[in-house]
Amino acid sequence: MTARPALIGLPYDASSSFLRGAALGPAAIREALASTAGNPWAERLVATATSEVLDDLGDLTLPATAEARPLIEKAIGDLASSKRRFVALGGDHSVTYPILRGLRPHYPQLTILQIDAHPDLYDEFEGDRYSHACPFARIMEAGLADRLVQVGIRAMTGHGRDQARRFNVEQISMREWADGARPSLGGQVYVSIDLDGLDPAFAPGVAHREPGGLSVREVLTLIDTLAGEVVGADIVEFNPSQDLSGLTAAVAGKLVKELVAQYVVESE
Repeated sequence: MTARPALIGLPYDASSSFLRGAALGPAAIREALASTAGNPWAERLVATATSEVLDDLGDLTLPATAEARPLIEKAIGDLASSKRRFVALGGDHSVTYPILRGLRPHYPQLTILQIDAHPDLYDEFEGDRYSHACPFARIMEAGLADRLVQVGIRAMTGHGRDQARRFNVEQISMREWADGARPSLGGQVYVSIDLDGLDPAFAPGVAHREPGGLSVREVLTLIDTLAGEVVGADIVEFNPSQDLSGLTAAVAGKLVKELVAQYVVESE
């Protein structure tokens, strides 16, 4: 019998460059998942937000220092060693680097699908090579993925462009998305969703709002039509202090349910 997918919280935001608060994201997403304003069923008619389907492992206890990274790496490595699929709740986007360090030894062929307004490819940002603006530079230079495919990019810089060329990153900007470009994926895929990849109309509860982004339906369709096997995922950069209406928490909860439904369907 295939082990239940796992939900794991990574309440870490010490690598945020502008506004902290993402460490409170896991708790707020769980609250949205449990809210009686909705129900636990995904659109594929799988009751994913229930203990019978999803194993909530709680939050890691993480210091607001570099010592958080090896703790994240070990926790994810323990899940990946048994090929157990998971959704990790951030936290800022810097957590994706230690996630991939834990995941990669168990998946020798791996593609990352990154949904994001920003490429997060800075070599360093404000003197920090492990900033939430840098995780995919660290991931690619360490060989933790074979392909990096970024969708929703609309806050590129010249340095980001140069880094994308350096690491052979495949990017679909929002201008290209609007013209009909879509990613071509296969094999084993890790999905990293920065909630600022969505338009702020759908997900205002982030620190770095960038207008002109993806709709919730576009992201759900992208998940639903993914070719290949999704081996893990993260949802990051949710900042409850910026989510006065609770809309972003509801969106994040919806994404958790649909990602877990993808796991269940792939296992059948």
